Amino acid sequence: MPASRSVVIGVDSSTQSTKAAAVDADTGELLALGRAPHSVGGAAGARESDPGEWWTALAAAVREAVREADVPAASVTGIAVAGQQHGLVTLGADGRPSRPALLWNDTRSAPQAAALAARLGGPASWLERTGSVPVASMTAAKWQWLREHEPERAEAVRAVRLPHDHLTELLSGAAVTDPGDASGTCWYGTATGAYDPDVLDLIGLDPALLPAVAPSGATRVGTLTPAAAEALGLPRTVAVAAGTGDNMAAAVGLGLGGAGLLDHPVVSLGTSGTVFAATRARPADPGLAGFAATDGTYLPLGCTLNCTLAVDRFATLLGLDREDAAPGGGVVVLPYLDGERTPDLPHAAGLVTGLRHGTDPRAVLGAAYEGAAYTVLRALDGLLAACGLDPAAPAVRDRPLRLIGGGARGRTWTETVRRLSGRPVVVPAADELVALGAAALAAGAVTGADPVALATAWGTGTGALLPPVPRDEETWDRIAAVLAAATPALLR
Repeated sequence: MPASRSVVIGVDSSTQSTKAAAVDADTGELLALGRAPHSVGGAAGARESDPGEWWTALAAAVREAVREADVPAASVTGIAVAGQQHGLVTLGADGRPSRPALLWNDTRSAPQAAALAARLGGPASWLERTGSVPVASMTAAKWQWLREHEPERAEAVRAVRLPHDHLTELLSGAAVTDPGDASGTCWYGTATGAYDPDVLDLIGLDPALLPAVAPSGATRVGTLTPAAAEALGLPRTVAVAAGTGDNMAAAVGLGLGGAGLLDHPVVSLGTSGTVFAATRARPADPGLAGFAATDGTYLPLGCTLNCTLAVDRFATLLGLDREDAAPGGGVVVLPYLDGERTPDLPHAAGLVTGLRHGTDPRAVLGAAYEGAAYTVLRALDGLLAACGLDPAAPAVRDRPLRLIGGGARGRTWTETVRRLSGRPVVVPAADELVALGAAALAAGAVTGADPVALATAWGTGTGALLPPVPRDEETWDRIAAVLAAATPALLR
């Protein structure tokens, strides 16, 4: 490829790994993908990572992507980071992380979330202010946990960042975030487009510790610092975009704008399971995260903590390959191995019921798939209802789901979602939609173009349509009954 061609880098810094996509900015062609792992530690609800591992992984993944794409470093013109949401990164006076980051799925902050939700006028007021009611995942609850459990460390903090903010600052030197990722903190007002001073006062967080909020994730915030250019092996002239959270980047990669509720609501099957839709209206529902999209419109989202990782754990316990599953039959599994967010059961543990002497282990694994898929699809029904639609109406049920994430590439995941939803499904042909969305943000920072329009022109959200199959009402109702009966115990 001639050096005159523009290549952009989209970085997906997720919970367990970093991926860097080298993309032709003109055509959207994925030229190469670099990968590097990082680790998650903790037990008894704790989930922490060393932010230094994220930076090391980012540099390694970017270098691999450029090398495998076989393009001159001089052809790279822009970079953007999409990061796992909600994580709390605290920096000391030396600008370095003062402790491991508290991740989105760290549930130790559940008591702090509950206490915060009762303040400032209660859940309705939080919805009006921030679009979301505090739960354990939200960054505000994590900051409050730190203040209560590690007060000396909290007092010594000189900057507070989200994971993608931290990486963007290492790339460019700019302390900046975007509306999308900021909306997952519960201290950013989606109604006002600014940090909420009453929330910051409530949690004792000095606004001077926070990054500025760029107008969008495609905003150019600078170019690579000398240290970043050396680490990545790229020119200092590479433009750095503000970037965003991983869910917001996936929406960009799918070409989703804010013109109204999607014809294709999205189900993402990853470590967590998420459902979201792009809309100009901001639904107020305590069961949803009322996120902003990276362009300042809205991206209401439901999130379950236990998705592919929980099902894979069942496969390991049973000694089965993840695809060696059968329908659960009379077995029901609620795979809440890490507590749960939607429904809000932060202290829950997994539950298996309906076992017999003759139960096939493959049915137990199939029931784990069903329990996880049920939880995600139930969250989708709640999202649609909050947007003023009847999930059971034929006109709504006939709308295809866009199925993305690592699970969307698995046969059993896809078939389980089809069977329990009874809806047509589109699996986009493009992999790595988060990284591709970040690449579109990078291209927008270089050219000033709308990143959603770029991704639409690239065609990254298109794929084959899988027709609907009859909805498995019996399995759905069986899981619903077990969850209803078990919830009082799970709340303890």
